[in-house]
Amino acid sequence: MIWPFLIGLVVGSIAKLLMPGRDPGGLFMTMILGVGGALLAGWIGTTLNIYLPDEAPGYIASILGALILLSIYRALIHRSLST
Repeated sequence: MIWPFLIGLVVGSIAKLLMPGRDPGGLFMTMILGVGGALLAGWIGTTLNIYLPDEAPGYIASILGALILLSIYRALIHRSLST
């Protein structure tokens, strides 16, 4: 039960390292970013018939999903700060 959150922490940390910049949130938000990235990658992969419905995405796909979520988060934060 703890394993997905530890993997999420690793994936979220790698995504934050690949996309440097100022991000609020600490350990918990990084973990949520990684888990959300894996869920997004799994959903996209299943939709495109890359993964079977019960198949989990790999690390690289999860990192890409986390990068997408981080980009969206930064765009929304930047938009709200500029208005």
